[in-house]
Amino acid sequence: MAGIAVETRGTIATLTIENVGKRNSVTAKMWHRLPEALSELASDPSVKVLVVRGAGADFSSGADIRDLARILHAPGMPDGGLVTVAENALAEFTKPTVAAIDGFCVGGGWQIAAACDVRIASDRATFGITPARIGIIYPLSGIQRLVSIVGPATAKYLLFSGELISSGQAVSLGMLSQVHPAPGLWAAVDSFAGMLASRSQLSIQAMKQLVHAFAAGEDAAAIGDAWQGEAAASDDAEIGAAAFLAHETPSFSWTGSGFVRRPVV
Repeated sequence: MAGIAVETRGTIATLTIENVGKRNSVTAKMWHRLPEALSELASDPSVKVLVVRGAGADFSSGADIRDLARILHAPGMPDGGLVTVAENALAEFTKPTVAAIDGFCVGGGWQIAAACDVRIASDRATFGITPARIGIIYPLSGIQRLVSIVGPATAKYLLFSGELISSGQAVSLGMLSQVHPAPGLWAAVDSFAGMLASRSQLSIQAMKQLVHAFAAGEDAAAIGDAWQGEAAASDDAEIGAAAFLAHETPSFSWTGSGFVRRPVV
């Protein structure tokens, strides 16, 4: 049955795209569900890291072709419809996100992966951005994010050709952070997510918002000031310094409770 599944183990949540018989294509109902699931995870103080993956052997083949009109042209939605709303919700998720990619990661599937902070793939993963194959225009948000990741020239090549590329090619283009042999992918993802969960979430969330502000050409000074004030009021710096001097692993205490983040406009 197609759907979006969420599982939490300790401080790490996993969001799984499930439509296995169709390479995890994403239906209109599933695109609707993504922002709702992200909102629930954002408000859960026990969750420090989110892993996004596909069920079975694929990440996602993108938007369900049979649902394409409802997905891309939903009434009252921005350009790109439900895809853009879901993609932006994932990009704006305050906690660190890791896309764990095996098999096909194509079209709207790539938009989901691209909206994550870090992308880790297996050596058998396949990537493609395929609107020119079916006569549609990729959503503005997806084009903008692609250009920011790979640059204009490579974005044109991927968008114009619709060609599928390997994980080796994708990592060379800057689309991926790590590539692992397929049998070791999930162990590598678990290890990386666990490492992120052990870090100061104040540091990570502050720097994530600041990176986004710089990438958007926004003035990050006010955002930085707000975060510096939050850092001064927290115990994380003292905890980290004490653990470093004692050669111990720090147990950071900041959870973000009560802190109001300045929005990036």
